[in-house]
Amino acid sequence: MNRAADDLVRYIRDRAGGAKVAVGLILGSGLGHLAEAVDGVSLDYAALPGFPHAGVSGHSPRLVIGDLEGVRVAVLGGRAHYYESGRADAMRLPLEVLRALGAETLILTNAAGSLREDMPTGSLMSLSDHINFSGLNPLIGEPTDARFVPMTDAYDRGLREALSDAAEAEDVDLPEGVYAWYSGPSFETPAEIRAIRTLGADAVGMSTVPEVILGRFLGLRCAAISTITNMAAGLSDETIGHEHTKAMAPLGAAKLEKVLRRALRDGAVTAA
Repeated sequence: MNRAADDLVRYIRDRAGGAKVAVGLILGSGLGHLAEAVDGVSLDYAALPGFPHAGVSGHSPRLVIGDLEGVRVAVLGGRAHYYESGRADAMRLPLEVLRALGAETLILTNAAGSLREDMPTGSLMSLSDHINFSGLNPLIGEPTDARFVPMTDAYDRGLREALSDAAEAEDVDLPEGVYAWYSGPSFETPAEIRAIRTLGADAVGMSTVPEVILGRFLGLRCAAISTITNMAAGLSDETIGHEHTKAMAPLGAAKLEKVLRRALRDGAVTAA
């Protein structure tokens, strides 16, 4: 752990206590309300040097540590995206801090566009794999051989099964699919969507993949769920844009919260 992370961990433990965090959650656009349900301590990113600023509307730039459904969690209410700074490793320090606080499990959420007719706006999708279509990587510049991270099981099978069981128990559809990462901030063209659909993508978005790569680098078990906020370019007559994303995110957010709460309550994601 580098000195910046070490200093942040001490600062956070002084305010939130030294008990080990079990699960880290990163919340995507329109999903920040889940942090309000945590019984614990909230710290603004502004007080945590190296954490992302409030660069994207719809995110809540706070770290909340405490109890959620009987599990000690650390909830990151917002993330940094590559398109904000040109840095694919923008979330490295927050994830190093999360790992140093004791977390072994990382669950990520995002807003995404669907490439499947059976997965319309308001649906959820559990990521089974991803396509790094951008070609960017947050480990570029890492000097050690640890940078050669195997990604065969990027999305932990046990966690995926636990989330699937929780969804079934809550009567929520949670199909699995492949997520394609584009750098953003512009949305994809219809031709790009046709290309990644041909390559096997089921949903597309502008986040998550760098964090999963970093998570695996740090030894975290990872899982991710997309909230479908639109059909991808050329697949519907929706007007795609960030305001539309924020407006549509609540359609899936309530279902996502039920799934996450159930998985935590059942102890499934900590025991998986």
